[in-house]
Amino acid sequence: MPPAPVVGAATYLKLFATALVWGATWIAGRVAVGEASPLTVASWRFLLATLALGALVVVREGRPRWSRTDWLTLAALGASGIFLYNLCFLYGLQLIEAGRGALVVALTPAVIATGDWLLFGAPMSAGKAAGIGIAMFGCLVVVTNGNPHLLLAGQIGLGEWLIIGCSVLWAVYTFIGRRGTCSLSPLAMTFGASLTGWLMLSGAALFEGSLFAVGQTTWRGWIAVAFLGLCGTALAFTWYAEGVQRIGATRSAAFINLVPLSAVILGALLLDERLSLAVLVGGALVITGVIITNRAAASRATAANSKEKTA
Repeated sequence: MPPAPVVGAATYLKLFATALVWGATWIAGRVAVGEASPLTVASWRFLLATLALGALVVVREGRPRWSRTDWLTLAALGASGIFLYNLCFLYGLQLIEAGRGALVVALTPAVIATGDWLLFGAPMSAGKAAGIGIAMFGCLVVVTNGNPHLLLAGQIGLGEWLIIGCSVLWAVYTFIGRRGTCSLSPLAMTFGASLTGWLMLSGAALFEGSLFAVGQTTWRGWIAVAFLGLCGTALAFTWYAEGVQRIGATRSAAFINLVPLSAVILGALLLDERLSLAVLVGGALVITGVIITNRAAASRATAANSKEKTA
């Protein structure tokens, strides 16, 4: 068998930087939706991202020549990771704090690991299951502000449900993207997803009548939109796709653990957000559960590789 490809430190550094940038997008998103409609913000964000990514694709890979199957994959990516995700993300940020929302989304790696098991038959060890359970309980503590009984009482707000939707949609995007990298480069795939997602967002914004409603947007709002489009999307999405291609979906998603830490710190410094002790404890449980989940997955993968080498 051919030797496994060596993964350089650059891949891990890019995933680390991606997590920090995504933490900052929660702050930028909160600022942007304070000045414009979420659909307006998302449409302009992905217009900038699409232009930047398109230029990179042409320079590095030439003019895209995608098959019908590729277009279907890109449309699915655009619908899940761009259009629907941003509706949940930006409308959710109108209703809850940026740091608290990011703590909820820290559940994403556990959702991905669960989906890998249920949909693709990935092994589920006792340690992995325990980690997922801890992470989900921590998420429950965060969304209920330390009062889990509110879930049974039906008192979880729309903002919390929208942010939970972000985790589910990102898992869908990750799995579709894993399939997409079989025929598309990470850069081309990110460009295609941004293009199709932008078309969907712009159509929705035109229908709403908000696409060009930017007269009240200040320089702070435009800087936030530019950061979301160029750094939070064009750069970070491409690096994340490269990571999924090189080290796998579950190990790449582990870096999302850093997103809530970055968001909570930046939210306190820049937006003067103060989260309750119960929310912070719940966030710590989410991150702990995700770490346990990924360590269990890594240990199983190492054991499997050792068996292959000795067979």
